[in-house]
Amino acid sequence: MRCPFCAFQEDKVIDSRPSKDGRSIRRRRECQSCHERFTSYERIVESFPVIVKKDKNREEYDREKLQRGIKIACNKLPISTERIDEVILNIERKLIQLNKTEVGVDFLGTTVMSELRDVDPVAYIRFASVYREFEGIEEFLRELNQMESESEAE
Repeated sequence: MRCPFCAFQEDKVIDSRPSKDGRSIRRRRECQSCHERFTSYERIVESFPVIVKKDKNREEYDREKLQRGIKIACNKLPISTERIDEVILNIERKLIQLNKTEVGVDFLGTTVMSELRDVDPVAYIRFASVYREFEGIEEFLRELNQMESESEAE
């Protein structure tokens, strides 16, 4: 580990503890040269599948892009940042569990919609309207009616 203050490569770990989300370890370190203290985080590098777009182009999985889309769908709704992070973690868990090198964007979009349906119906409809590219009000109403009949069946 290189010191961010003097670039010396030797340090000692003063304290280690799990991060709040439990997915990484927070380490307090002290540089052996300048004695400045700094924090590092250690986490498992997860291998996500490549996303195959509708036009057959391939794109690396991008957590920030997914997070942006979900945040836009949840904008001005009473949904906490922690809940959004939980949704993203659930989606990432499903992507990893597939154990595939490539996944179609349709799987990702459907998974996001499934997660958002459980969080908030308005967030679900917002995301679905962009993802499914509704052509008109009829398609939008059809989706609302289907959602309503599914909730009545439950």
